[in-house]
Amino acid sequence: MDFIDYYKLLGLPKTASEKDIKAAYRKLARKYHPDLNPNNKESEKKFKEINEANEVLSDPEKRKKYDKYGKDWQHADEIEKSRQQQSQRNTGRQQSSEGYSGDFSDFFESMFENQAGPRGRQTRFKGQDLNAELQLDLKDVYVSQKQTLTVNGKNIRLTIPAGVENGQTIKIPGHGAPGANGGPNGDLYITFSIADHPKFKRESSNLYASVEIDLYTALLGGDTTVDTLDGQVKLKVAPETQSGTKVKLKGKGFPVYKKDGEFGDLYITYQVKLPTKLSEQEKALFAELAKIRNHGN
Repeated sequence: MDFIDYYKLLGLPKTASEKDIKAAYRKLARKYHPDLNPNNKESEKKFKEINEANEVLSDPEKRKKYDKYGKDWQHADEIEKSRQQQSQRNTGRQQSSEGYSGDFSDFFESMFENQAGPRGRQTRFKGQDLNAELQLDLKDVYVSQKQTLTVNGKNIRLTIPAGVENGQTIKIPGHGAPGANGGPNGDLYITFSIADHPKFKRESSNLYASVEIDLYTALLGGDTTVDTLDGQVKLKVAPETQSGTKVKLKGKGFPVYKKDGEFGDLYITYQVKLPTKLSEQEKALFAELAKIRNHGN
């Protein structure tokens, strides 16, 4: 397996901060995402490598092992353990990883061969777990849908249940990196990044939105049309509705995760919009109304 310099891949120095790594990953992931580069094998390969780099470098413990062992970082614990055991058996033959001039894969193999004979090379190791981020809009997770992800050069058909949360992670067993010496594949962990919606704020399965109504509707009552994620709804506005008044639209919120047919509620806050650029006649009428109001009090 060819060695991939994850720092070079992300365009970062080895001293890069966690913030730098995250920013570089997001920028490159958007650039090479398969959805933006359909049927582009080179972009698929690049996208996979970028995800692998982020999975390692964004984890402090994995990054430490990678900095020391390179592409064999996932076997770091076994290497260290084998070195210690060999040192205890024969200190004269102790080999230091810092002084070893060959590839760590060869070093790792020789350790087990010396320790347990030919059978040592048959030790199985589970493959590396992989992490990926899937960026979606709020409407994308309003209904269940299927998407195809490309991981390790393989297309994975994924069903995304309606109602997934921003930051939620799901596990897909066996779709990580291949195991070593016939060991099982690692797992794939997908984290959902759901962008904010321009009209709706989401809190669990409830949605919140603000709707403007004019002064006359607020004072006299009437009808107004509001948007929901499932279309438009006509509402009755009660007379003398104050700005900031909240109404609840039951069942018009967000679907409850993995509970078919269950929805949260949509909470509408009315904002009364005052008229501007009044004509002289309108000003006179409002002045007359003010006199009547004050006289009545």
